[in-house]
Amino acid sequence: MTNSATGAADGEDAAEKPGDRRNSTLVSGNVTVDGKRTSMRLEPAMWEALREVCARESRSMNALVTEIDRGRAQSTLTAAIRVYLLAYFKAAATEEGHQVARHGLASHSPVKNSGQ
Repeated sequence: MTNSATGAADGEDAAEKPGDRRNSTLVSGNVTVDGKRTSMRLEPAMWEALREVCARESRSMNALVTEIDRGRAQSTLTAAIRVYLLAYFKAAATEEGHQVARHGLASHSPVKNSGQ
């Protein structure tokens, strides 16, 4: 849902300016949480990860997001979803998987140390 006066989705920070969205990498989507339709904005990779978890767990996105919402502390729903996804995939990571992906090998690190 969009606030016609500001162009901001309901529940978003009022400080956000309508023009700020043109350069945003966030993608809006609608979900139903506890029977109430709501919109949320996530990065495309987060939407993809959320769909993957739903497929792996044979759950609808609405059911999974409702579960995440019920278990969250005082953070926003989108922050809770990001934390959930990180924890989900972190729990699935194995040492063997890291080796296959060549993680932890300094010569293949995507981060360059400047000044060293």
